[in-house]
Amino acid sequence: MLKDFKQFLLRGNVVDLAVGVVVGAAFGGVVSAFVGDILTPLIAAIAKAPDFGGLSFSLNGSQFMYGHFLNAAISFLLVSGSVFFLIVKPMNALVARSRKDAPADPTTKRCVECLSEIPLAAKRCACCGQPA
Repeated sequence: MLKDFKQFLLRGNVVDLAVGVVVGAAFGGVVSAFVGDILTPLIAAIAKAPDFGGLSFSLNGSQFMYGHFLNAAISFLLVSGSVFFLIVKPMNALVARSRKDAPADPTTKRCVECLSEIPLAAKRCACCGQPA
């Protein structure tokens, strides 16, 4: 039973998932710092309001703190936009470029006797008649 557990832990999917979670958590800190330290002050400089948390209104004695929602929505848009434009788009371009450089699947093979090129589906070489 312990051997099965060890085999389960050392399977590729479990290790890949663990690495992904750790790297994702570290990357989350980087993205949060980028948004909090660079993008949010930039918006605050433009909008002249660094924090919307104090915005609210009252209705029949109930306090609606819509400023917190605005902060969360703006933070979400900044984080998702940052990830999309700084990570997803460049990675997609890199993957597309690497796929163009990959060689196409072969459509021919070499005859073992005369070394001529013959189609993969051929049963005999057209040049020497040897079985392919």
